[in-house]
Amino acid sequence: MPIKRNIYSYFFVLDITQSMNAADMKIDGKVATRLEHTKHLIRQSLAQLPCGTKVGLGMFSGVNVVTLYLPVDVCENFNSIQDTLDHIDWRNAWTADSRVRESMLSTSRVVANFPEPAQVVFFTDGEEAPKLHKFNTRDLSTLQNADGWLIVGVGTLEGAAVPKFTEKNQLLGYWSNESMELAPGAAPIAAAGLLKRTKDIAERPEDRFISKLSENTLQAMAKEISASYVRGDYFQALKSAMQQQKPARKEWSVLVIDFILSALAGLLLLSMFAPHYSKLAHLIKLKRKTRITTKSHRLTEAWDS
Repeated sequence: MPIKRNIYSYFFVLDITQSMNAADMKIDGKVATRLEHTKHLIRQSLAQLPCGTKVGLGMFSGVNVVTLYLPVDVCENFNSIQDTLDHIDWRNAWTADSRVRESMLSTSRVVANFPEPAQVVFFTDGEEAPKLHKFNTRDLSTLQNADGWLIVGVGTLEGAAVPKFTEKNQLLGYWSNESMELAPGAAPIAAAGLLKRTKDIAERPEDRFISKLSENTLQAMAKEISASYVRGDYFQALKSAMQQQKPARKEWSVLVIDFILSALAGLLLLSMFAPHYSKLAHLIKLKRKTRITTKSHRLTEAWDS
C-alpha cells in the first residue's frame, strides 16, 4: 500500500572564522569556545536523530561555504561524522574575513547542487569582518530556497576577546579594536574584497576587540530570507527548533502489510474454532471426572469387602 512519508536531511554549516575562537560558552560547566560549543551541539543532535536521517557537514569562512561531504545516513556513518567534527578547527579557514550575510548566497548555491534536498542548519555568531556598511551589505532578495533554514546564534551578548593564534595553535595575544575597524571611506574597497585588515595585537586588555553575538542582525537576516532563528545556548532549544523545521522532502513508499493481513487471518480462524475447542475441552473434563468417580467407587467397594 503506497503512503507518503517525510524525509529528513540536514546540512550542518559551521562558522570557523576566528571570532568563533572567543571563549564565552560553556560545556558541562566549563568555559568553551564558540566553535567547541557548536561541535558539541551537533554531536548531541547526531546522538538523537533517528536512523534513516541524513546529515552533511560544511564550513563557512570569508564569503563561501564548502561541503565536506553530502548528507549521509546518520547511523551508518555515525563514527565518520564524529571523526570529521573532531578535526574541524579555525585553521581550516581559507581567509580571515567573515561575511556571514553574503555566505547565505553561497550556501544556497551549494545546497541547490545536492542530488537530494536538505535543510540547512547554520551555526554562527554573526560577526561580520569587515563590518557591514552600505557598500558591502549584500542584497538577499534573490535568495529563493532558504525557506525552512535554521540560523543558530552561538555566543553571548556580553561577548569575549578574540584570540590570535599561530599556525600551530599557540596563543600570540588578542585582536585589537583597531584591527577590526573599517573607516567609511574604505567600505567600497571592502565590498570589492580588496581590503586587507591590519593585524594588530592588543597591547592592553582594554584595547582588545570584544566579539559579541550579533543576535539582532541574525534575527533580521533570518526573517528576510524566510528562515528561522534560535539561540544555541542549549541543546534542547536547538532540538525544539529542528523539530519545527519542514522535512527536506516527501516521497511515496510502499507499506508492507502482508504480515498484518496474515496475523488477522490467523486470529479470525482461531475465533471460528474457539467455540468447538471450548466444547471439546468441556467434554474431556467431564470424561476425566467420570473416570475418577468410577475408580473411587471401585476402591470403596474393594475396601468394604
